[in-house]
Amino acid sequence: MGDFNQTVVLDAIRRSRSGLSRVELAAATGLSAQTLSNIAKRLLDQSLVVESGKVQSGRGKPRTVLSLNPTARYAVGVHLDPAVTTCVILDLSGKVVARSTVRTPTATDPEVTIDVMVTAITELLDKASVNQDRVIGVGVASPGPIDSKRGIMVKPPNLHGWKDVPIRDALSRKTGLPVVLEKDVAAAAVAEIWGGDWDSREHFVFVYLGTGIGMGLVSGEGVIRGSSQNAGEVGHIVVDPDGPECVCGLRGCLAVTCMPANLVNEAHELGVFPDPVDTSDPVSVEAAFISLCKIAGSGDEQARAIIEKSARRVAKAASVLTNALDFDRVVFGGPYWPMLSEVYLDIVPEALHALTVEHSIHPVQVDGTVLGTDVGAVGAACTVFNNAISPQTKRLLLNS
Repeated sequence: MGDFNQTVVLDAIRRSRSGLSRVELAAATGLSAQTLSNIAKRLLDQSLVVESGKVQSGRGKPRTVLSLNPTARYAVGVHLDPAVTTCVILDLSGKVVARSTVRTPTATDPEVTIDVMVTAITELLDKASVNQDRVIGVGVASPGPIDSKRGIMVKPPNLHGWKDVPIRDALSRKTGLPVVLEKDVAAAAVAEIWGGDWDSREHFVFVYLGTGIGMGLVSGEGVIRGSSQNAGEVGHIVVDPDGPECVCGLRGCLAVTCMPANLVNEAHELGVFPDPVDTSDPVSVEAAFISLCKIAGSGDEQARAIIEKSARRVAKAASVLTNALDFDRVVFGGPYWPMLSEVYLDIVPEALHALTVEHSIHPVQVDGTVLGTDVGAVGAACTVFNNAISPQTKRLLLNS
């Protein structure tokens, strides 16, 4: 019970930009003055908060303000994308204090990639002069599906040779730090809850645009993960009944119409690219997709039509979720979002509005993430903090 109350107080202080006095904390948390006094002492002793000044409110003694100590703890986030691996360090306030990127190895041996991740983490901690004893843990955002209980990446698409890889335990053993494994779209949604600059974070869909496409679901400021932590797999939502056949037997699924590899292939078939692209190689797909977006931005009608069509299809897939769950916001992000944002923000809001059943009751707002292309890695680190310092009712369960 004490641990839960402590996380409630710490979370309230973290969310306040200017800090809170004990009187304000009592009003915000409903805890008694004595309980707050004990918790404040523990937080100060652990250097998680600091006394940052006095505030005068009416008569009586000035009240001492408690503020978060950002440098008290850190979390590392790693986003493993088939094309690029991104590593970030976050302080306790959620601010990125260091970042790095490296090409994800094309080797089919997962150990090679895990060693690259370990090196990236070690070098980044050294670069940022962060002592490992202040690091709570490492979060890994990976393509699904994952087995969260065992910390295993089951069989991620576009990572050839990866099957049932125990990445959590392997990375923990090699870094000496606790590791949590999170699906990339869920991690991105967690990042948006922690750092998104929106008035409301209650109910939204986060559309992740990277080597693959996924959608993270947030309700009540919590990520909906599903029974196996793999919610967000939207590849088999039909967005074009006349589209190509999918491995699932349906035609026109998101997985065979809107992934970057599909758009690059379409560009080749229409003559935008004279030479075919090796779509089995994520790095080649990334280079070709960047080129396609640049050509579309330069005014090429065929290239822009490809991007516009993908925007309408993604809007259709998003509408399935916003209609089913009665959500009022869609947030876009991921590594490829900056290249797509202009076209998507021009196309998606109107397309989504036309497909929304409840638009007469409430509109569906469309935004781009304010967290940049590192949103997956940032979310992985936020997941570490979320597990460690955010109030969770399961901490109230008593063992018999």
